[in-house]
Amino acid sequence: MVSPLRLARPPVRRAEVADRDWYDWRWQLRNMLTSADDLARVIDLSDEERAGLAASAALFRVGITPYYASLMDPAHAACPVRLQAIPRAAEADIRDEELRDPLGEDTHNPVKAVVHKYPDRCLFLVIDRCAIYCRHCNRRRLVGGDDPPTSSEIEEGLAYIAKTRRIRDVLISGGDPLLLATGKLDYILGRLRAIPHVEIIRIGTRVPVVNPMRIDDELASVLRKHAPVYVNTHFNHAKELTPDAIAGCARLVDHGVPVGNQAVLLRGINSSVRSLRALLRACLRARIKPYYLFQGDTVIGTDHLRVPVEKAIELYGQLRGWMTGMGVPHLVIDAPGGGGKLPIGPQYIESLGEDNVVVRTYRGALVDYPQPRARDIGVAYDDVFFAGVPDDDDREGSAEFFE
Repeated sequence: MVSPLRLARPPVRRAEVADRDWYDWRWQLRNMLTSADDLARVIDLSDEERAGLAASAALFRVGITPYYASLMDPAHAACPVRLQAIPRAAEADIRDEELRDPLGEDTHNPVKAVVHKYPDRCLFLVIDRCAIYCRHCNRRRLVGGDDPPTSSEIEEGLAYIAKTRRIRDVLISGGDPLLLATGKLDYILGRLRAIPHVEIIRIGTRVPVVNPMRIDDELASVLRKHAPVYVNTHFNHAKELTPDAIAGCARLVDHGVPVGNQAVLLRGINSSVRSLRALLRACLRARIKPYYLFQGDTVIGTDHLRVPVEKAIELYGQLRGWMTGMGVPHLVIDAPGGGGKLPIGPQYIESLGEDNVVVRTYRGALVDYPQPRARDIGVAYDDVFFAGVPDDDDREGSAEFFE
C-alpha cells in the first residue's frame, strides 16, 4: 500500500512542480490536499466550502490529488470538480432516510473481503484507500479509515471465490485497487485467473480520472496478462477528460483492456442535457464505453447532491435517440438495502395487445408495431441439441450458493 506520509506544506500548483514529480503517481498521493489551508493555495474557497471543510473531520475524509485540484475553477465554487471533491455545509444535514450502508453490502459478507449479492458475481474489496474521497461516495463507511484489508483477509476472500463455483465474474474494488503496488495487483489477478470458474475480472477505479499518471505501461501490461480484465472508471463531467486522463485510458485500450464508464447523476455537476451529452460524447471519443448512469445512492449527507427520479428520467429521455446509442448508458437505481441495480427510464410502450403494440418514438410520435401471428416463443437450438446436459445455472438453488 502507498505510504500515507505527507510533506509539510507541499507545493501543489502545477507551475511549482517539476515534471518528474508531477507525473509520478506516488508523488501525487503523497501530496494530496486535505485541509482548507492546502486548498486555499489553489482556489478561492467559499464560505460554504470552508464550513464544510471545518466539519469534515466528523463527516468523511478529504483528499484530493494536486492533479485533480489543478482542474478546479479557482474563482467559481460551482465548478463540477470542486463540487465532487470539497465538502459543503449541507453535508452535515443528515436525513432520516439516508443510510450508512445504502446498498446493503454489510449483510452480504460471507467473508470480510467479499460481498456476494448476485448469484454469478461478487465484489472483492482489496484496499481501503482512494486517490480522491468523493463527496457522493457510497462506501464512505469503509474507505479512508484505519482498518485496511489484511493479507489473511484477502487470502480468505480468494478461498471463498475458489470454492464458490457459481461465481463467474469478480469485481475488484475497495477503495481503489489501482493504488496497490503493481506486483501485489499482479498476484491477486493471477490467483483469480487460476480459478477455473472465474471467467471475467473487473476493476472499479477512479484513478484514470484523478491520478492518470498511475496508468503506465507496466500496469497496462499486467492487466493485459490476465485478460479478460475490464476496467470501469468514473468520469462525471467532460471537464475531467483531460489529455492526461485520455492518454491513460488510451494506454489501457491499446493494451487490449476494455474501459467503461460509470457516472453518477449529480445535482449541479452533470444534471443537464448539455452536460450529460458532452460527457458521454467525450467518453466515446476517448474509446471509453458509457456503461451506467447511476441515480445517486441514499448515502448519509448527500441529499443536496441527488436529483429527483422524475427529473433523471426526463434528462435520460433526451439522450436516447438524440445521440448515438453507443453513448447512452443504462440509467439505474441501486435499490437501497441490497436490492440490486434496477433500470429506470422513459416508457416507450403506449399499449400492448395480442395483434398490435403502439410505441412512442423518441420524438413523441406514436407508431404501430404488428405482433407475430405465432404466439409461442419457439424451441431454441440449445434446448434441442443439449437436452439432458446439465446447465451451470442449475446450481442456483444449491446449498453452496447460500453458504
